[in-house]
Amino acid sequence: MEFNEMKKIWDSQNNEPLYAINENALHNRILSKKKTGYHITNTSELLLMIVNAGAGILILCLNFSKQGLDIYRYLLAAWMLLTALYMLVSRVRRINSSHQFDRSILGDLSHAISLATYQVRLSQVGRWNILPIGGLCLLWLWDSGKPIWVIVVLAIFFAFAAIATRWEHSIYKNRRSELEILQKKLKADD
Repeated sequence: MEFNEMKKIWDSQNNEPLYAINENALHNRILSKKKTGYHITNTSELLLMIVNAGAGILILCLNFSKQGLDIYRYLLAAWMLLTALYMLVSRVRRINSSHQFDRSILGDLSHAISLATYQVRLSQVGRWNILPIGGLCLLWLWDSGKPIWVIVVLAIFFAFAAIATRWEHSIYKNRRSELEILQKKLKADD
């Protein structure tokens, strides 16, 4: 049996060409990736806002109840509150920009890539945020006269946190890369 005869039999059975892309399955896969990206982004934003705002407010409350001026605690509280505010502004911008995508396969794919790009930037901000928070915490402990072993343990903790955020950042970059490769393939087929 020749290839053309086999193709005709296949086409008649499925009513689909042999080498066709199942657009519904592809669109559902893109929607699934977009939904996953949206969920991760939404959760990350909320956690960063709540944790930074909560910790900043807690540190401020502890500062007001103590005697004396501890500049590093005030700086740490201010930094965390500013980070929470930055996250809130970024979230509002992201939500407002999500209405610019059409609801086609390429539009949903572009939206998924936009979410993935935002998540990569968000994780990058989280990675760099470890430096000022860790530095201010270590300076606070040093200034308050804590034992050196406490400072070393906290420094090791922040080092492990930096390693973990680097690993997490690479996962988000790989997800974005997969979506960009799919977009290039789809645009090449047009």
